[in-house]
Amino acid sequence: NHFFDFFRRFPVWLSCMLRRLGSSLAFAGHGRHISTFADKCKTLKSMLNSKDLEFIMEAHSGLSAKIVEEVGFKGIWASGLSISASTGYRDNNELSYTQVLEVAEYMADCTTVPILLDGDTGFGNFNNARLLVKKLEQRGVAGVCIEDKIFPKTNSLLSNVRQPLADITEFCGKIKAMKDTQTDPNFCVVARVESFIAGWPLEEALKRAEAYRVAGADAVLIHSKRKDPSEIVAFMQAWGGRHPVVIVPTAYPNVPAEDFAKMGVSLVIWANHNLRASIAAMQATSKEIFQRRSVASVEAKVVPVNEVFRLQNQDEYLRSEEVYLPKV
Repeated sequence: NHFFDFFRRFPVWLSCMLRRLGSSLAFAGHGRHISTFADKCKTLKSMLNSKDLEFIMEAHSGLSAKIVEEVGFKGIWASGLSISASTGYRDNNELSYTQVLEVAEYMADCTTVPILLDGDTGFGNFNNARLLVKKLEQRGVAGVCIEDKIFPKTNSLLSNVRQPLADITEFCGKIKAMKDTQTDPNFCVVARVESFIAGWPLEEALKRAEAYRVAGADAVLIHSKRKDPSEIVAFMQAWGGRHPVVIVPTAYPNVPAEDFAKMGVSLVIWANHNLRASIAAMQATSKEIFQRRSVASVEAKVVPVNEVFRLQNQDEYLRSEEVYLPKV
């Protein structure tokens, strides 16, 4: 019975293993660097533990992810805000986890650098969170960040809204379940501490961060919506470099990166600027075309159609036609 059961399950097992080799293997014929899933996980883990300050950039689609990689970023932040906004939905877990996974899969298929997914609260309890890890590994996503708030979450930068925090013990159990589920030893789980967002003092942030470190998180993300970095500075001084720290300086954009390096920050996430840039560009372009009833004035401001084809790797398809389609 075990013999026949193995062969019954073999196609499913093989499919998962091929996926985990890295989505970029499927594009080896495109002339791109081949990066396996294991490579992506190792890269992300090394970035979190690097002595140098590292950076990842937001993307929210396969196209934006490819652009982020092309300009030189070593990793990609799959932003929950940006993914939800790109669909027209709110950043309140209105998208299901399977819809988010679909976008993450497109992003992984188009790139060879690691992706850290914004996993909100893990989409439920420990069981939902560990299922998320399983599905992310199958799709070639190298890590996930979860925040210690209540499902459904509320975006951290909203003003005058309640930001209830999760129970520390429950959240630690979620982290442990995720780490126990991962199959690649370098898959990363980042624990996002929302104490400052919820109005709690430094002591609460330190207590939570330490608990999450002990639970097995590969790094802690300390979030703040102050217009200055004072909360981050206070945390880093008290933290004492005991574990990698990730920050998101959206609310305090004027602080030089060198200051973050001196504090001992490991990784900076530029969290939503591609989304915001694309909104500004689309608003301006649409308005100008509407007012002028012509596209002539915007042609010089937008990329040529051939650039779209290049980003889609259209040349590879045309070469493949010569190989696989019958000659007419």
